[in-house]
Amino acid sequence: MKIVNILESTRPIKSDIRNAYIDFSKMTLSLVAVVTDVIRDGKPVIGYGFNSNGRYGQGALMRDRFIPRVLEAEPASLLDETGENLDPHKVCARMMINEKPGGHGERSVAVGTIDMAVWDATAKIAGKPLFQLLAERYGNGTPNPRVFVYAAGGYYYPGKGLDGLKKEMESYLARGYSVVKMKIGGATLAEDCERIESVLKILGPGQQLAVDANGRFDLATAIDYGKALSQYPLFWYEEAGDPLDYELQAKLGEVYKGPMATGENLFSMQDARNLIRHGGMHKDRDWLQFDCALSYGLVEYLRTLDMLKEYGWSPSRCIPHGGHQMSLAIAAGLGLGGNESYPDLFQPYGGFPDGVKVENGYVTLPPLPGIGFEGKSDLIAEMRALAS
Repeated sequence: MKIVNILESTRPIKSDIRNAYIDFSKMTLSLVAVVTDVIRDGKPVIGYGFNSNGRYGQGALMRDRFIPRVLEAEPASLLDETGENLDPHKVCARMMINEKPGGHGERSVAVGTIDMAVWDATAKIAGKPLFQLLAERYGNGTPNPRVFVYAAGGYYYPGKGLDGLKKEMESYLARGYSVVKMKIGGATLAEDCERIESVLKILGPGQQLAVDANGRFDLATAIDYGKALSQYPLFWYEEAGDPLDYELQAKLGEVYKGPMATGENLFSMQDARNLIRHGGMHKDRDWLQFDCALSYGLVEYLRTLDMLKEYGWSPSRCIPHGGHQMSLAIAAGLGLGGNESYPDLFQPYGGFPDGVKVENGYVTLPPLPGIGFEGKSDLIAEMRALAS
């Protein structure tokens, strides 16, 4: 068996929303198809992938470097020991030939997107849901398809106002979410506190609010916000400062005693390890948001989980960024703490398979082969159009 082609298409996911740092008016992503010569039900097995929002499509990097390396490899060199399926670790190693270490920027997104499609194909060839495959290979053998999810939203939007923010959050709660998240840092501290208080007033028993600054603050501002936020029972205070400013994170943790979350913009095991070593994170209360689609894929994410174990962190403290089904599969297979979700944004790429509902903050994944994209009709239509 072999990979016969890898296709990429750059797609718009533009929106009028903004967070504290960027707007999404020109945002794109890469949609990838990995085509194999394995035939099932009369059709070739195709794995699909795409990168998470917040980083742009990486088609140029894929076409210039990473796709040719895979297609030029001896096919047998990319297979597992049975010779009947792909080995994603070997595919990843092949993509990284002639790449210097460090500088984990946009190339990590390019590799991570292709990696997602490779894992989708691998699980489909094995005839299993990816979460089952991961549990058998790297977990305890038994996946838990019931996964915690929270609703990410609360973006700044022209003319939105407090009423618009409350209606948005009420809609998430009505759909079964128990934790909702909103943006901060795009207004004054006083305005953001008013926004936070307006959402807290609509929460019922067992419901919580998280806030996200998207790395906007310097140390002084992060601490000012931390002091103000200490009066609220927040689920977490997310990414206060630059993701590589570990000292800021550590000093903030000396002032803000509530749960914090960060990591979505750390794109390698090494950068994640520096956060654990130097960021003052607390393994009993803080959350890690590494996103495999942005950080060289699941192969690298497995290395990151091994590193966390060495430092005494449980995978249950990981709730990945991105709101995609790949992280849902990882959460179900490897015991992560849950996954981000975008109920109304970045469609058709976010969300769950058709018919999957949020109940008391959890979804239950159906046993679909691969990542499960075929169960989401609007998404698989775009994917099949790419590969046709």
